[in-house]
Amino acid sequence: MHSMKAKYLGGLRTEAIHLKSGKTIITDAPIDNNGKGEAFSPTDLMTASLASCMMTIMGITAQSKEIELGEIEIEITKIMGSEPRRVIGIDLNFNIPSFNYDDKTKQILKNAALTCPVAKSIHPDIEVKSTFNWI
Repeated sequence: MHSMKAKYLGGLRTEAIHLKSGKTIITDAPIDNNGKGEAFSPTDLMTASLASCMMTIMGITAQSKEIELGEIEIEITKIMGSEPRRVIGIDLNFNIPSFNYDDKTKQILKNAALTCPVAKSIHPDIEVKSTFNWI
């Protein structure tokens, strides 16, 4: 059974609905591609999905290993290419409270992030750079 529905609203805008929760996401074409840029673009969602997945898997790993995990922030830079127009790179700059983690704990969390399902689904032609800052 399907878990989401999406529809075109016109004006280069779409709406996706998560059926279980009723939550919606609106996308808008970016200004540099004939849109208004008033919401996330589909490619923005792709890169945000990667960051969200990485943090979620870090959280699951931390929970299962009883590692304290604070509020993680990721600055995301999407790099677009042309002919054809596509995402060619994603730069992720993690800022993670370290709670004085030892090197082993940092590596466990980093590996969790880098092996999340979205990361494993991204085409290898897309260059993903992840920088982990333990603050």
